[in-house]
Amino acid sequence: MAEIKKVLIANRGEIALRVIHTCKELGIKTVAVYSRPDAHAPHVLHADESVFIGEAASSESYLVIDKIIDTVKQTGADAVHPGYGFLSENASFAERCKKEGIIFIGPEPKAITLMGDKTQARELVTQAGIPTPPGLKSELKDIEEARSVADDIGYPILVKAAAGGGGKGMRIVHKKEEFEASIKAAKSEAKNAFGDDRIYIEKYLEEPRHVEFQIIADTHGNVLHVFDRECSIQRRHQKVIEEAPCALLTPELRANMAKAAIKAAEACDYIGAGTIEFLVDKNLDFYFLEMNTRLQVEHPVTEMISGVDLVAMQILVAEGKELPFKQEDLEINGHAIECRIYAEDPADNFLPSTGLLKKHRVPTGSGIRVDAGVEEGQQITINYDPMISKLSVHGPDREIARKRMLRALDEYEIAGCKTTIPFCEFTLNHPAFISAKYDTHFVPDHFTPEKMQPEQPESDVAVAAALLKGLSENGSEPVMASASSDNSMWWKNRRE
Repeated sequence: MAEIKKVLIANRGEIALRVIHTCKELGIKTVAVYSRPDAHAPHVLHADESVFIGEAASSESYLVIDKIIDTVKQTGADAVHPGYGFLSENASFAERCKKEGIIFIGPEPKAITLMGDKTQARELVTQAGIPTPPGLKSELKDIEEARSVADDIGYPILVKAAAGGGGKGMRIVHKKEEFEASIKAAKSEAKNAFGDDRIYIEKYLEEPRHVEFQIIADTHGNVLHVFDRECSIQRRHQKVIEEAPCALLTPELRANMAKAAIKAAEACDYIGAGTIEFLVDKNLDFYFLEMNTRLQVEHPVTEMISGVDLVAMQILVAEGKELPFKQEDLEINGHAIECRIYAEDPADNFLPSTGLLKKHRVPTGSGIRVDAGVEEGQQITINYDPMISKLSVHGPDREIARKRMLRALDEYEIAGCKTTIPFCEFTLNHPAFISAKYDTHFVPDHFTPEKMQPEQPESDVAVAAALLKGLSENGSEPVMASASSDNSMWWKNRRE
């Protein structure tokens, strides 16, 4: 067994800070790496050491394997935690760490390769008896064969990239006439995003729910699940709101899906924390979607309902130790909801909203957790993912958690950029969400910008002037306060 004394976090933002927090609690030293725009980022300031690795472009910094390896050697770190994104699912990086004698806090390179290729993953889980959506079981090689399969399974169908994820290289084809153009578009986007234009096709399920299971496995043969999450509130096939556990699942369905998730992990000899993603259709039939061979963005909701520190478990497994609990020791405690607070304008097709973060005041109170990667006074740039933070809440049941999230969203103060807060408020107040009868089509089916409670665009001066004018007209004595005061209760709920 190895004892990890110093970890280099090959990432940035909130996930880097998240890893730092657990490392500190475990008495492990940390090393942050940073690009030029991140020189004063929270993860840099909170780490024990920090090393500059390049310019803003991730291709010149966070994605350069040689720079990461050189920094590990330079700082004397024992291990690397890849977070999520960047190099987290890069088998070449994991293999390089292995060759250099560096502990990679994640699965073996073979598992990353197997499950990172969507067609190989489908073939593997099919052999293990896990259902996959009807369609091609391997990559598309002949367009005429693909036409034939599409005709057999029926439209609509889904065209998907064999490599990568995040909605890139994905097209929904509603009718035969759109087939060839959609194939070409998906291949082109997949090539640009992943350097790999291989695609496959599958049946597009009706009223699909995106439900995933958290897996943790050690080197002693223990493969456990830490329950399920619902991730169906999405825009551009990317998640915005997640909750745990999934309100759709019956005890029997939860048990069957958990068994399938464990079988999928065992099929690739998985080690560490990972996620098996499924689609559940309107008939409550479930199908394997993919496996993420890393920590998920939405892992806080699992931690809140289980009490398990998933980053601590990743480190423990990487040291070769046995998991400290058995499956029967784990139980669901209450309900948790996470809202991703993106610097995006939901009124303008969720386009990124950059600028200076003039104000960032997070909600507080019982059952509230904020994982933020930026602080007040920092720039929100176009260089990286536009997520400002993850706001998570926990309650004894789903309805209390929902109301607690609405309270937290109302208290969250952000100025300087548009955010997804109004969209999250709209969603949590929507009857479909309240009743837990929603699917991945929530945004196109229910959301239009005019239905949101609008953010207040007025400047501080304009708000103060309007209020003072009203008081004067009513014959009231004006309240003396600076028009630009950030502390005035007048602008408490402003979100520019």
